[in-house]
Amino acid sequence: MALFKDEQIESIVRKVIEELKGKEEKADIEMRSVENQVEKSTYNEETVEFSDISEYSLYEKVFIKEPIDEEYLIRLKSLTPARIALGRTGPRYLTIPWLRFRADHASAMDAVFSDVSDDFLDRMGLFTVKTVVRDKDEYLTRPDLGRILSEEAKEEIRKRCPLKPQVQVIVVDGLSSKAIEANVPDFLPALLEGLKAYDMEVGVPFFIKFGRVPVMDAVNEVIQADVVVELIGERPGLGTATSMSAYLCWRPKKGTVESDRSVVSNIHDKGMPPVEAGAHVASLVKKIYDNKGSGINVNL
Repeated sequence: MALFKDEQIESIVRKVIEELKGKEEKADIEMRSVENQVEKSTYNEETVEFSDISEYSLYEKVFIKEPIDEEYLIRLKSLTPARIALGRTGPRYLTIPWLRFRADHASAMDAVFSDVSDDFLDRMGLFTVKTVVRDKDEYLTRPDLGRILSEEAKEEIRKRCPLKPQVQVIVVDGLSSKAIEANVPDFLPALLEGLKAYDMEVGVPFFIKFGRVPVMDAVNEVIQADVVVELIGERPGLGTATSMSAYLCWRPKKGTVESDRSVVSNIHDKGMPPVEAGAHVASLVKKIYDNKGSGINVNL
């Protein structure tokens, strides 16, 4: 086996070192080139001052750098709550859209897991009854129990509410306590004023905790109203956590199917304004009462 002399070994080592240095320098040049390209293509967000990220509107600004038609994108953003034209930095969100996404997700979670406050219910003059649900965890995992009134609730309703009114209004937390607190203060007075203008007899409104839409059936088994109006918080999304629905039904009872109910949804400040919705629902109640039917059984 041939043996290398010291001079040959030294020469080989020098060549290897030179090759390694060349590769490192080449890699360093390529890395700087990539960084320069990213820096040039990244949208530089301006400094924005705000105390609450949820107050920052994503719909009045295009975050894409140098868009071809910025005016069109702004007009498009004004027509939809979808998150479009948010831009990116490499494969990632820009800072403000990302923070707003996190804030909206947190707001949706809060809407589901928080309760309608006692102070709010006192201000609205609504007494409270409960379904058979024991707590929030059971409410979220057993929607069937949110349809059943407790015996204590039935007794309280009999004690406080007149039987057989033309219209009974109930307020239900549903999946968004925020929707109830945001919309009921404007919606309920408009609804009651509208029903008064139609000369309709309205029972005593009250609040149901841990309720689902079909709880109106259980309520009317006790009250026997002609029309039941149920205000309930909708499942929140990233677009809004304060959307409320109004369900209306002609003489609901055990066994009522969903197609027998009429509904006005998306009641919130960026959808159908609550005051306008209250007046509109009052007119629908009158039509339901006059036609003695709701849902697919009547053309509203």
